Amino acid sequence: MPHPLTELKINTVTRPAVPSVHEVTGDVCVLGAGVAGVSAAIESAQLGREVVLVDALPVLGGQMVNSLIGLFCGVFGNAPDYRQLTHSLFDDIFADLGPTGDLHFNRGHTITVQYDEVRLGRWLEEKIRSLGVQVILGAAIQSVDVREGRVRSVVLATRYGTVTVGATGFVDATGDASLAWEAGLPCRIPERTIYGSQQIVLEHLDERYRPDHTELSDRIAAKAEEYGLVRHDGLAFFFPGRNIAVMNMTHIEAPLDPVRASQAQLEGRAQADRVVHFLRTEFPKAFGNARVRAYGFPGRRQTRWIASRHQLTLDEVRTGVRFEDSVARTAWPIELHDRPEGYVWEMFEADHVHYVPLRSMTPPDVHNLVAAGRCVDGDAAALSSVRVMGPCAAMGAGAAHALDLAGAGSVHDIDLGELRERLSANVD
Repeated sequence: MPHPLTELKINTVTRPAVPSVHEVTGDVCVLGAGVAGVSAAIESAQLGREVVLVDALPVLGGQMVNSLIGLFCGVFGNAPDYRQLTHSLFDDIFADLGPTGDLHFNRGHTITVQYDEVRLGRWLEEKIRSLGVQVILGAAIQSVDVREGRVRSVVLATRYGTVTVGATGFVDATGDASLAWEAGLPCRIPERTIYGSQQIVLEHLDERYRPDHTELSDRIAAKAEEYGLVRHDGLAFFFPGRNIAVMNMTHIEAPLDPVRASQAQLEGRAQADRVVHFLRTEFPKAFGNARVRAYGFPGRRQTRWIASRHQLTLDEVRTGVRFEDSVARTAWPIELHDRPEGYVWEMFEADHVHYVPLRSMTPPDVHNLVAAGRCVDGDAAALSSVRVMGPCAAMGAGAAHALDLAGAGSVHDIDLGELRERLSANVD
């Protein structure tokens, strides 16, 4: 009797002269599946909206998962109260991953939360799947149809063909304002490079001998040139009990040119290798057997962002202006990585909180587009304090509710009292 495999037929095909275009529709289309995008998608789905979530990577999670950041920043206020400032998405993450030992809460000037990126990635995938969000991965924006002040659709290029997504509302959570840019809307870029980082996860460490922050920073500052380190400071985030650590000790350029961006990725990994050599040599008890478990995708901090109805300013951040249309808040410091060897770090007092208004997330010339995450509008220093994951998740939730309230109308004309009531856990 023939084996079933011998009955498998193979067809010969050629590309059609007019390739088919896949058409997808929904109530809300979210571009970008990092923390802001998944927050917007989850919140929109929980509001009963049909959601399409798009990302250029072949996996969900954006930089949160795939750049190996490993640390939730800006979720909590400062000591001694450590008030939780962003809820929504984080409440669910903390409830599900805390009991399994996949989170670790660090208490210092504020609380930062370490997480297992593999477990978090799977949690996000299952959450998105359970809500029925339609996902399109490995998709890059080709063009955007904007007519009569509304984004009508986006055309995406994938390895499987072209996809057109139409929706009532759109969220630009791409990080680089790619949706706004391709739509021909004004965007902002910094006059000089704001550096990203090449994160790595190191394993086979001995956390009993881990250097404290001051010892590590002082040694890097003294030895950086000897080891060819571009950045003259850095951080090591040990996950307790696992003898692994996420290393944030590099500065790489984050160009928007495709060729230069690829070169920067390779340079980032070379920088990371020099960091490993430095650690093995200078701290042999802790890092002598260190091996790189994973190189993250290049981490990008501030590249290109929208020009909105209101540009958040450094003065508004420092003085904690609370806006009528606030949708997010944080107490995270000014953290501007605008020089290769270091960065600006300006902390705030115990009771300080600053806010992000909806006006900084909405371009003036379109009625159904809201930005969320690191591509919202601010001056460089202000943006450096609100682009971290706590407020970015809150912005995603804010974008979802703004579009829900707008419906087929304009996000510029929604009931701000209703918006505040819906977002009270994240702004009050």
